[in-house]
Amino acid sequence: MVLIPAILFVVTGIRWLVVPAEVASSFGLALSEGIGLSSQIGDFSSFFITLGSCMLIALIIEHRSWYYPPMMLLAITAIGRITAWLLHDATLAVSQIMIEVTVALILLLASRRLPQEISIRDQRQ
Repeated sequence: MVLIPAILFVVTGIRWLVVPAEVASSFGLALSEGIGLSSQIGDFSSFFITLGSCMLIALIIEHRSWYYPPMMLLAITAIGRITAWLLHDATLAVSQIMIEVTVALILLLASRRLPQEISIRDQRQ
């Protein structure tokens, strides 16, 4: 269940690097110019590539701690969307929030199926 969203997130991040106008429109965004464009491409590509990469690393090395950063990114993104709606008159992005919360919950469940990492201190004993 984790592999498909992980790949989709990485692909979305790569698309931000390669075809930013195309992916921006799918998010309801217009591309900025100058430093704004640099920020959009840099921030969005890093967000999605990091999100998907952490998920893939968790699948490969089977350490639950790699699921925590993407869970945090997704949860904070959902909270940010709700805050934008509550405080800044943004449209409530229900479908995006549902995806973020659903994937975060999938990651939480997946993390519970993996063993806890052994700390360096525990390895010495």
